[in-house]
Formats: sequence, C-alpha cells, structure tokens
Amino acid sequence: MKIAFTTSDHIHVNAHFGWAREIDVYEIDAEGYQFLQTLNFEGELKEDGNEDKITPKLDALVDCAIVYVTAIGGTAAAKLIKKGVTPVKARTEEEKIEELLTKLVQTLKGNPPPWLRKALQPKTKTFTDDIENEATV
Repeated sequence: MKIAFTTSDHIHVNAHFGWAREIDVYEIDAEGYQFLQTLNFEGELKEDGNEDKITPKLDALVDCAIVYVTAIGGTAAAKLIKKGVTPVKARTEEEKIEELLTKLVQTLKGNPPPWLRKALQPKTKTFTDDIENEATV
C-alpha cells in the first residue's frame, strides 16, 4: 500500500496539507518500505479559502491509503476520505517519516488497529464516483 507524508525536508512530517509543496510517497507492506517518489506542487498554496489548490493533491494521492500531515482543513480531509485516503495528523512537526514507516511495518506484522484495517481495505467505487466519471467522459 502507498503512504504519503507532507514534508519540507524529506525527514519530518512538517507541512500543512494545503500548503505543502512536496509530498513524499512510500510503498509499505509487512516486509518493509520503499521510497517511490516526491510529488511537487506549485502556485499560491498558502491562500486560505482557495479550495482549487487542493485538487491537484487529491488527484495525485488517489492511490494512497494514508497521508500524514501536521494539519489539514476540514474540507480537504473530507475530500480525501471520500476518495478513500485516510488523513492522519502527526503528533509534532519533529515526527520522523522513517520512524512512522518502521512503526507501520511492525503494526502490519501484528494486529493493526481498526482505523488502519479500514485504510487497508480495497477502495470501492460509489454511485457518486460513477456519476462524476460519466460527467468527464
């Protein structure tokens, strides 16, 4: 499964979802993890009330199960959840990506908590998704 992290230094989860210029994506399973890519975002990302700024991020993260953030607005969180991506707030901006990945690998080997089991479930299409897809065809 793919896990994403909002970051400004590629070491810590230290960026607000809406303001993040970079999001690192990793592949993770019970055997370990591997860095896949850094997603880069441009434009006026700090402009509050500009919901268009999150659309490219939502599209880029659609195949991720979880995205770790320092903070996220309610609208952005709801849109992520609707797409089947679980937003998780880091405890502090000092929380290291590598430590979170290591903990997740250990958790996957054991008995994951309910929120993680839900995030691991395959995404299902909804009636709304079908209507949205038809509208873009």
